Amino acid sequence: MSNLLEVKNLNVSYGGIKAVKEISFQVPKGQVVTLIGANGAGKSSTLRSIVGLVKPESGSIQFKDTELAGLSADQIVAKGITLVPEGRRVFSDLTVLENLKIGAYMRKDSLDDDLNWVHDLFPRLKERTWQLAGTLSGGEQQMLAIGRALMSKPELIMMDEPSLGLAPIVVQGVFDIIKEINKQGVTILLVEQNANMALKAADLGYVMETGQITLQGSGKELAENEEVKAAYLGKAKK
Repeated sequence: MSNLLEVKNLNVSYGGIKAVKEISFQVPKGQVVTLIGANGAGKSSTLRSIVGLVKPESGSIQFKDTELAGLSADQIVAKGITLVPEGRRVFSDLTVLENLKIGAYMRKDSLDDDLNWVHDLFPRLKERTWQLAGTLSGGEQQMLAIGRALMSKPELIMMDEPSLGLAPIVVQGVFDIIKEINKQGVTILLVEQNANMALKAADLGYVMETGQITLQGSGKELAENEEVKAAYLGKAKK
């Protein structure tokens, strides 16, 4: 299976603080890949560097054999990568439809098919087409953030903490949608503190600690790993 994304020896620093230290990982085409780890492990910094919001100190980020390091965020979106940011970041004073159209700001073709696809995935968004995004519930805003990202027709969608602050029943719905999006051909790179849900959804997983990748394996392998159970799944080692 070919890799859609390959990160090699990536270093990201903020001032004198190294957030990401020499990490390397792959995202195979068509799979769900997750990065799990505690707050401050460097997960979000990794995503932000891939999508061009943070300039890497060194290292290589290759997407379909094209080097992304040094490109602007809009150039990277045009290549086929998009990010659902932590905290949703919807435009509160714009309608649901206007938010979705912003996700397609670089496109010149018809949006109808993709708008219909987003509405099929999230019927609630169709019902609230003309509602201001700021009046939606947290779960609905997360749906909108994902839908907005899909409107750019990405090959790779990256999600940063999509379950953050959501009720458990809503979290399950978000992960069902993640699986459905992947089933329809979109590769997913997922950063998530809910390690249990993330590993259940993932084909491949990486554990990050203090800016480094310390473990990797299939979602199932990591979910059964005693160190992972103790640190992230709330299950003490026997």
